[in-house]
Amino acid sequence: MRERQVSRGARRAREFEAFVAGAAGRLLHAATLLTAEAPDDNPRARRLLTLALAHTYACWDRLRGEDPYDRTRRHLATRFAREAWHRRGGPGRTRRRPPGTLASLAPQERLVVVLRLYEGVAEEQAAALLGLPADRVRVLCDRAIAALTHPAGRPAPAVRGTEVASS
Repeated sequence: MRERQVSRGARRAREFEAFVAGAAGRLLHAATLLTAEAPDDNPRARRLLTLALAHTYACWDRLRGEDPYDRTRRHLATRFAREAWHRRGGPGRTRRRPPGTLASLAPQERLVVVLRLYEGVAEEQAAALLGLPADRVRVLCDRAIAALTHPAGRPAPAVRGTEVASS
């Protein structure tokens, strides 16, 4: 009996190590995008990924045909959303803005952009994962894309060749 448990534990460890070897890079990149940290200095993203992988490993035997990447991504997203909710500062509480392109977005917008555009999660799946209506996910994604493509404070490009001749 003991030998069977040891053998099952070793098989479980090998399967999980193979999964991590194949998926950790992409998951770390997604976590880095979520936290809006620099790719070479991302302690929050690494912590987020470590916790998501630990959760996946803990329920590895109960996956029963479920995609471990999807499970880890879901846990990564929900954990980020929960931490972002708890980190919201009240009036007078200042927070350091992380550097990066996505740093200008609100955490919920960042989460929707990463899920929809980087991970390719369908709108309905993202809505179910976040507990939001699909219309809200669409609006958040559209607003985030607009903020990224037309940042406030950046002047509109000048139009040339349309000078009006004065008479």
